[in-house]
Amino acid sequence: TAYHEMGHAMVARALPGSDPVHKVSIIPRGIGALGYTIQRPIEDRFLMTSRELRDKMTVLLGGRAAESIVFNEISTGASDDLAKATNIARGMVTRYGMDDGLGMVSLESERSPFLQVPGEYLATRRDFSEQTAREVDCAVRDLITQAFERAVAILEVHREAFTEGAERLLEWETLRGDELPTLIAEPAGPTPADVHATREVPRESNDARREAADRRDIERADDEGMTVALPGSLLPQGA
Repeated sequence: TAYHEMGHAMVARALPGSDPVHKVSIIPRGIGALGYTIQRPIEDRFLMTSRELRDKMTVLLGGRAAESIVFNEISTGASDDLAKATNIARGMVTRYGMDDGLGMVSLESERSPFLQVPGEYLATRRDFSEQTAREVDCAVRDLITQAFERAVAILEVHREAFTEGAERLLEWETLRGDELPTLIAEPAGPTPADVHATREVPRESNDARREAADRRDIERADDEGMTVALPGSLLPQGA
């Protein structure tokens, strides 16, 4: 369970733009939930791009990818993750027109459950042929496979941090986002030289702007016959 949950967390941290990991735990919650990984969005979003949906599937499959890497085996622990990832992939293909092969068409639409025919699947209406249905299944499978392979690749790159995080989670049982190991790809922060440069450049830039403004004021005053106290930097040499 620790490796499974740390797989979710490490993949989420490695993907740019993914919601930050708030907490990871292996303390059971309810029936069938042996652990959990919580991501807390930093802003409200009402629309999602194709890349964001693919990233979301990759994070969902991070647990299954972790099991495959560490134990060379898979378990039933990813059943809910697979269901959610499959729903996202099917929505991308059949509702949002995000598959290049099938094109930008809406193949399924939701129907009101109050008008649902008994035995109809999930209150959806399907208006396409069996051949198209096979193409939809292949497209959904391809999206899931790509997300899984991407999650495996991410964990392989960050294997050391992933293993360290799982061992830490086994010991502490619950970790906050700031207690997770630092990934290789994460910036280590500015060096002292960088800090010095960022402090010096704006000051020189500001001095130059002030000097240019002073010169404009002096020229304007000369044109209007006014007397202006010159700044030290603008005084003639020997004044």
